[in-house]
Amino acid sequence: MLTPLIGENAGKVWTALKEKGAMKISALKRITRLDEKSLYLAIGWLAREDNVVFQRKQRETIVQLARK
Repeated sequence: MLTPLIGENAGKVWTALKEKGAMKISALKRITRLDEKSLYLAIGWLAREDNVVFQRKQRETIVQLARK
């Protein structure tokens, strides 16, 4: 099943955001070395758990960890 892999990738995304702070999707893709589909699945996982928030700046989407 894909669920364990998506969870593992969500951990990579979470770690990158924790270490580097808010960043563009393109930068997050480069840092995590995930392909586009895997990256968006991982971001979706984190969004569903309310662990990330999004901002739009011009044509870019910025992702950052949610403050809890």
